[in-house]
Amino acid sequence: MEKTSKTESKKEIQRFFEEIKNKTPKEVKKIKRLAMKYNLPLKEKRKLFCKYCSTPYVGSEKVRIKDKMKSVECSRCRKVAKWKINSF
Repeated sequence: MEKTSKTESKKEIQRFFEEIKNKTPKEVKKIKRLAMKYNLPLKEKRKLFCKYCSTPYVGSEKVRIKDKMKSVECSRCRKVAKWKINSF
């Protein structure tokens, strides 16, 4: 495994999330580990994959919005992730 700097890791994470639709859960876990190694926050990018099984959301999931909450059901593990929707 080659050594990378913090800035190189940031660029690698950015490139990874540009084309997350065709990634495997194993690749998502590797990127999460890389971000944790350099203490890099994923922020909004963490909403692009399931927090339980690390499968990227591709669009076949059930998305519901109710009472300022967005809920997404994973198509693989059927777990539901919920986030608050910020309104200005």
